[in-house]
Amino acid sequence: MEFPMHWLIILVVVLILFGGRKIPELMRGLGEGVRGFKEGMHGNSQSSAAPTQTPAPTAAEKPAEEKK
Repeated sequence: MEFPMHWLIILVVVLILFGGRKIPELMRGLGEGVRGFKEGMHGNSQSSAAPTQTPAPTAAEKPAEEKK
């Protein structure tokens, strides 16, 4: 299978912009983000059975109309 030329160009541009040291950090961050997204997707289906309660707003959070 032939390696498309546009992928080589993209690789060179990424190396120029980020450098060799920064790419592993970027990939590690991307992997953690994908892992967190997958955990969140699985967590939403499990936590949807138990609704969460939101706290009542404090006096500082209430709109100015209600403070009168």
